[in-house]
Amino acid sequence: MSIVVTGATGKLGRHVVEQLLEKVPAEQVTAVVRSAEKAAGLAARGVRVAVADYSAPESLRGVFAAGDRVLLISGNEVGGDRVGQHRAVIDAAKAAGVALLAYTSAPGTLTAALADDHRGTEEALLASGVPYVLLRNGWYHENYTENLAPVLEHHAVVGAAGEGRISSASRADYAAAAVAVLTGEGHENATYELGGDEAWSLTEYAAELSRQTGEEISYRQVTVEALTGILTAAGLPGPVAAVFAGVDASIEKGELVVDSGDLSRLIGRPTTPLAEAVSAALKG
Repeated sequence: MSIVVTGATGKLGRHVVEQLLEKVPAEQVTAVVRSAEKAAGLAARGVRVAVADYSAPESLRGVFAAGDRVLLISGNEVGGDRVGQHRAVIDAAKAAGVALLAYTSAPGTLTAALADDHRGTEEALLASGVPYVLLRNGWYHENYTENLAPVLEHHAVVGAAGEGRISSASRADYAAAAVAVLTGEGHENATYELGGDEAWSLTEYAAELSRQTGEEISYRQVTVEALTGILTAAGLPGPVAAVFAGVDASIEKGELVVDSGDLSRLIGRPTTPLAEAVSAALKG
């Protein structure tokens, strides 16, 4: 039996693998990657590395074995055929007879276009008959803290979320939830709504940045259309920019408030506070 992590060298996947290696022997972990070169460090530590691509179903043959527990980390090609890519992984896992397939989805309350691929993947997974876990990850702190340069330069957090609140948590928190499911028992066919313990607004985020930097940083509310234009000017393709701007509209409606408590229960501790993530980003 192996614990198989797809997208293992991505931003979330790296956290998952590192945390798995604290709990199980390296030879029990398989990292599925598109580039063996990027996984050389994992291979040197004894992790099995399998090179495969969601877009090439034939490359997935032989990646999974009977009894494996698999984490399917959603693809990052927003606007592409993500459901088709995910279905290729599900089909290969089913053919191999895996024991469990966990999928990183989106909150059930999210109606933005970003959630469409996740809902489609969930439907494919449930239809497959493979024992599943839906890890409906909320927003990441890093969605904001990794993009601080323009905020600090212009002294403004720009968004279209009104005073809507966000139950975000760190990537490490969501990774810990995945590890708990992959290494624990009793999670078959469960759905977990995952989010941070404390919800916050962009106004409060700007205030936290002001507190930690000693500079006056405000929240500048714009329309969804204006935000789409800003993101496009920053280099995102128009359709992708529209998808991400659409999430702000959902935030304003309260769709990224996750108050289930599932995340802190799964990881056995409180989730990482936003202030801590801001502090780490400013130091980094």
